Amino acid sequence: MSRGMPGHRFAAIVVLIVAGAWVLTGKFSSVGSEQAKAAEKPQTVAAEQGPTTFRPTVAAMAPVFEDHARAIRISGATEADKTVTLAARASGVISALNVKQGEKIAGGAAVMTLDGPDVLAGVTNAKAVLAQRAHELDVDEKLAKTGNLADLTLLAARTAKAAAESAVAQAEAAADRLTLRAPFAGVIDSVAVEQGQWVQTGAPAAKLIALDPIVVRAEVSEMDVAEIGPGSKAEVSLVDGRTFTGTVRYVSKLASNVTRTFPVEVAIPNPDGKIPAGMTAQITLYAPPVRAITVPRSVITLDDNGKLGLRTVDAKDVTHFTPVTLVDDTPKGLVVAGVPQGVKIVVSGQDLVKDGQQVDVVAPPEGGPSLAATGAGQ
Repeated sequence: MSRGMPGHRFAAIVVLIVAGAWVLTGKFSSVGSEQAKAAEKPQTVAAEQGPTTFRPTVAAMAPVFEDHARAIRISGATEADKTVTLAARASGVISALNVKQGEKIAGGAAVMTLDGPDVLAGVTNAKAVLAQRAHELDVDEKLAKTGNLADLTLLAARTAKAAAESAVAQAEAAADRLTLRAPFAGVIDSVAVEQGQWVQTGAPAAKLIALDPIVVRAEVSEMDVAEIGPGSKAEVSLVDGRTFTGTVRYVSKLASNVTRTFPVEVAIPNPDGKIPAGMTAQITLYAPPVRAITVPRSVITLDDNGKLGLRTVDAKDVTHFTPVTLVDDTPKGLVVAGVPQGVKIVVSGQDLVKDGQQVDVVAPPEGGPSLAATGAGQ
């Protein structure tokens, strides 16, 4: 009885035949070399094309130059331009009181008058004596021309007339002291006397203040005092919201020993007197304008020495570190000076590049950092 060949033996014979055929083709010995050649082919192509140079991409913009005047803000208060206490110039009874509290008065106007009949009589008497002495001198001069009067007599007549003129001047001065007059136009802030009251020489009678111009007094720091001077423009905001334009009229040359600040006075026209003395005020002064640009705070960078600057790109798209000077800090950004013409400011990617590096420059994306004028140039 014959038996068929088992299946596993048959499969083994088939595998053996196929393996022998593969060995005979010679492919087995060249598998490693084929893989090595395949791996060497890209390297050969890359070597033929040369090394690839990496150029980082940055966003840059042309700067917008403007004349910017840095704002210097200080606090102060309004004060009267002039304040004086008017005092009695002579002793006597007040016969006329011509002012009242809060009243405006012109310069030279009479504030009060003292009763002084004896003083007025002295003026009349002195003028009569002067008239007599003048007539006597006139007669003596005529006699002297004819040779009938001695020179000493003529000299005595001239001296007598001069003495009479002096007596008249003294009497008129005494009469003038009976009237107290305002030395300048202003407002009577207070009255300290009443009509009919007896006053002595030097007794306070009224307080006079001048409110046009109104003066805002404040103090500026020693860091800013060199930037302002008489004639500088100033903007003043009062505590009630009103704003005015004034002029710096005085900057002290002597600093306070305690605060190291310098007193400053700003004059504001106040013809209607609507600005009272004693109000809190905010003063905005302006330093001389400088050529500068406004940049976002995010574009500011530092060099290896910690110096403040910007990363710029020249016409050949090569980056440079450009030192800048901080001029002002505004809501729209930092105002800096020292950026040369003809460069672009890197607004994105500035910390990823170095000096002298070739870059690809693109415009910043919409809504990204931008360079714009502050609108504060003066």
